[in-house]
Amino acid sequence: MAESPRALLHLLYNGARAVDVVEASLQLGLLESLEGPAPVSLAELAAKHGLVPGRLYKLLDCLESLGLVTRVQDTDALASARYHAVPGLREAAIAVAGREKDREKFPWRALHGRLGDVLRGQHSISPDDFDWPLRTQEQLEGFETSMAAGLPPILESLRPHSARLWKGDVRVLDVGGGDGSLAALLTREHPTLRTDVYNLPATRALVERTRERFGLTPSQLGFVGGDFLTEPLPQGYDVMTFVRVLHDWSAQTAQSLLKAAWAALPSGGRVVICEEFRTPERLAAQFFWTYFLIGVDSCVSRLREVELYLQMLQDAGFHEREVLRGGPFELVTAVKR
Repeated sequence: MAESPRALLHLLYNGARAVDVVEASLQLGLLESLEGPAPVSLAELAAKHGLVPGRLYKLLDCLESLGLVTRVQDTDALASARYHAVPGLREAAIAVAGREKDREKFPWRALHGRLGDVLRGQHSISPDDFDWPLRTQEQLEGFETSMAAGLPPILESLRPHSARLWKGDVRVLDVGGGDGSLAALLTREHPTLRTDVYNLPATRALVERTRERFGLTPSQLGFVGGDFLTEPLPQGYDVMTFVRVLHDWSAQTAQSLLKAAWAALPSGGRVVICEEFRTPERLAAQFFWTYFLIGVDSCVSRLREVELYLQMLQDAGFHEREVLRGGPFELVTAVKR
């Protein structure tokens, strides 16, 4: 990894080429080969994947310069060099590179080279390209599809706490639950769950399509249309989940939503918040979205520290506030007495 400002700036300036190296390595199967139990030699890699050894050596140098592989070379013979990926490299590459296609839906290139004008208020992302709240069916479908693509780490964060969160015959309301993919996946893993998605009426068709794709019934995966900015949250649920929802709104709106959840839940009802809370690592992972939003004033999406949500829950009247760890993201949960 870069250990000085100059080295870091070199990496940033060559960012597009670095991404090209990682994507090529992923597509060629090199990352999978490099994640074996023991280091693998250049000769073995070249033979297995049909690559020119001298050229492969240089590509591996690029990966090494990024801190993504380690190399051991006892002699000057290229073929003797042995390489090993850092833990989790392939999974991380899939998670990041796999989202690149979704990012292309956003007109971020309208900002490139014009940040000075943007910061002076002289240039912005056009509302016709992106506005918040979303206005068109195309914008809505594109946004919900991109959100569904990022569900694996959410599920991985929920699984360690399943026995605690989804006890018995539980009714769950997934507030702002997108196209229903998360609700469907949870229902498949926990058949006793009955989950409704609460989202804008325009997303009903998306949820119905998800229900059909998973072979679920309306009682297993339901839909409640509404606007949480103007309407109270529906009652009759044991658990309310806010998954990557609160960070898209101001602190005042987030607080209002948690108060609305407290008002709607029965005594003993639980609220679950799953977000990418603000840490240095998450800031780095959020770089693209943060860059894009520089040109969008209508969306106040931001990463917040977990302590702020704990305080919001207390102010809303919840008790037994906890941070649950064990997956890629922390969960914050609390109970209404």
